[in-house]
Amino acid sequence: MFPEFKSDNLSEKEKSIESKMESNKKEVDSLLKNSPLSFANFLKPYQTIHTELSDLSTELSHIHSVKNSEESQAIYTRVIPKLTEYYTDLGQNESVYNAFLEIQKSDTTLTKEQKKVLDNEIRDFSLSGVGLAQDKKDKLKDLRIRHSELTNQFSQNVLNATNSFEMILSEDDVKGMPEGELVTAKTEDGKYKFTLQFPSYIAYMTYGPNRAKRKELYKAYSTRAPENGKILEEILKIKKEEASLLDFKNYSELSLATKVADTPEQVLGFLRNLSAKAKPIAEKELKTLKDFAKKLGQEEIESADLMFYSEQLKKETFDYEEEKYRPYLEKESVTKGTFQFLESLLGIQFKEVQTPVWHPSVFCYDLVIDKEVRSRLYLDLEARKDKKGGAWMNNWKAHFIDEKGKETLPIAFVIGNFPAATKDHPSLLKPNDVVTLFHELGHALHHLLSRVEEAFVSGVNGVEWDAVEFPSQFLENFAYEPKVLTLFAKHYQTGETIPQSFIDVMVNAKNFQSAMGVVRQLEFAIFDMLIHLESPNEEGVQKILEQVRDEVSVIKPPAYNRFQNSFSHIFAGGYAAGYYSYKWAELLSANAYFSFVDKGVFDLELAEHFRKTVLEKGGSENAMVLFRDFYGKDPEIEALLRLNGIAA
Repeated sequence: MFPEFKSDNLSEKEKSIESKMESNKKEVDSLLKNSPLSFANFLKPYQTIHTELSDLSTELSHIHSVKNSEESQAIYTRVIPKLTEYYTDLGQNESVYNAFLEIQKSDTTLTKEQKKVLDNEIRDFSLSGVGLAQDKKDKLKDLRIRHSELTNQFSQNVLNATNSFEMILSEDDVKGMPEGELVTAKTEDGKYKFTLQFPSYIAYMTYGPNRAKRKELYKAYSTRAPENGKILEEILKIKKEEASLLDFKNYSELSLATKVADTPEQVLGFLRNLSAKAKPIAEKELKTLKDFAKKLGQEEIESADLMFYSEQLKKETFDYEEEKYRPYLEKESVTKGTFQFLESLLGIQFKEVQTPVWHPSVFCYDLVIDKEVRSRLYLDLEARKDKKGGAWMNNWKAHFIDEKGKETLPIAFVIGNFPAATKDHPSLLKPNDVVTLFHELGHALHHLLSRVEEAFVSGVNGVEWDAVEFPSQFLENFAYEPKVLTLFAKHYQTGETIPQSFIDVMVNAKNFQSAMGVVRQLEFAIFDMLIHLESPNEEGVQKILEQVRDEVSVIKPPAYNRFQNSFSHIFAGGYAAGYYSYKWAELLSANAYFSFVDKGVFDLELAEHFRKTVLEKGGSENAMVLFRDFYGKDPEIEALLRLNGIAA
């Protein structure tokens, strides 16, 4: 029913990808000879062969992300330009493009899904330069190949920089830190090692008592990969040239051609409107923090102090200590309880299966609905040195019905970087880790519950980028719901359910400094949109970042901070001129979430409606149409403000 994931023999994967590209070219030429052309005899098999190629490349990129090695780096570096060249040549193939136009015009049997596939393909071929003169086509191809090389190098530089730094500390340097944070940091000689791996970095920035060491760690983190300054400059230059070749004024306009939002001005207006509401509250939050730090003897706080004093203030204000929650948030218990919640809400059963995996800490589950196996999910949640930082969902297989009537079931990977379990100590999560897990599972369910029959618009395929975060952000909100927490928050030693008093404190503290968090995200989003409007050089990028910080930020980082050099989301992760998508989708998710809250959370009729109108539809319809099918009207900004505890 499901293929095994094979993580070994990367050179074979490389050969398979190269072989598949060659066979696809021949197959496309053969398909073009069909007469008359139809969706059934051209686009059905066309989707199948390209889905097969995508599946092969996903296998390689996945291993490169979760089991990074010199071999994976070398092979991935060789393969990515070849794939880029293949897809660029395909996107500029006028015979294929004309076939799409012919089918769109003449095939009267098209379903709604098939029309969406055609609309997307015709649009994407236009954006690949299919109508350009040959010299411009060649130029665009060269730009895209070079871009693929640069984004790969950008990402690898960040990973290398993250892995190359470590800070060895004495007992005095960690005095008063939670025991749970020290278990994984302790070395054999009795000292403590902290790194730029996210769980380790956050632990010391939040609890580390030695300010000088915090500043040292912060500086190392915020100056990672300085060589990426020149790389991002070249990336921006390439994107500007690409936009110009395709008759767009700038890359921001090109980026929005495939999104829900219409213009950069509309996006910036949305972001700045939100900033106007959030910044005054963020300034009050910062003043409260500064006054608190002064009481503790710290006259001026800097960026390296924010997490430390915020944690202390949170503890004093709400009697909230994050460490108290971790014994109730053991990774396995959280996972099982989350599955229980999803079964209660959406009718999904998660059945663990034994199958080959790429690391012993990886688990695999089949998703069952109405006694029918619908999809498969791999969970890889613990931090490792050879794993890319952060958390993400990766789709391996999409649900579709091929030209022979054969059904393929979807498979997805959810990846995290939570504290690793040891032989003596389980993996204990923080509340924010649970939110992250829910978020990525939201992405996974969007892909795994698809009932769409056309591969190119099934699951997350074909979903507009500024709406793809809608299901993930929707689901993450439930991580703080008391009715949900009691399902999985059990003490790892005693089995005791988390006390109601703990839940009350956690819920009350949920929006602590939320306005500061909002303006931080707005800083990223406005910066992203502006640099892709202007395409400046390295110095110009820094200047724009400083201008944006003057406009929306409430605390200015030190002059040495080069956050942009590790901003992989936009320079290596597909969010270029699209980082605003998080807030745009949060607007949708907040409205959807409160429709559940206002009906007592576990409203099964509403949940089924959400599953059928949003999750099962994937990219088969415009995301705003699907949202309105579920919600009945356009989203309202008041729900977004309510979610963040900001008065309208």
